[in-house]
Amino acid sequence: MSQAVLSVEGMSCGHCKNAVEKSLQGVSGVQDAVVDLAAKTATISYEEGKASLNDLEKAVADAGYEVVK
Repeated sequence: MSQAVLSVEGMSCGHCKNAVEKSLQGVSGVQDAVVDLAAKTATISYEEGKASLNDLEKAVADAGYEVVK
């Protein structure tokens, strides 16, 4: 199991947090996704080979937010 922490811009409320978590949890291979609204981060546990960092970043973008590198 791998873990990634993404910096996410644009989140400002509980709805934002839920939207990003739901989108990330919908990615095949993701076991868990937790957003820290105050820190503007998303911590994701996922199976390498089933999900990639690109998949995770795309899920954040699909939810309407931006991953900052």
